[in-house]
Amino acid sequence: MVSDPDVIGDQRFPLVCVVPVTGTAGEGLLYPALAPGPSGLAKKSFALIDHLRSIDKRRIRRAFGEIPQEEMDALDDGLALFLGMSDHLHRPDAQPVQ
Repeated sequence: MVSDPDVIGDQRFPLVCVVPVTGTAGEGLLYPALAPGPSGLAKKSFALIDHLRSIDKRRIRRAFGEIPQEEMDALDDGLALFLGMSDHLHRPDAQPVQ
């Protein structure tokens, strides 16, 4: 799940955004590698950022793990690129979203 916990914690928002994973390697920033282990993944996997989708919160039964910060940073970079926000995120005058 890549949604902001503060936003999805609000009951008015019934959806969360997820990035599916696959065992097939992709090329480029939209397919960062994810290691097995604490992430809950059984084998090396790859995020499919270009398959970003929203799902109902009720479909989430439990968390299987958490990816390390380095992998989350790669996901964030890929999401910013995919959503056309990479220039905005790195501007010195960019304001945090409230």
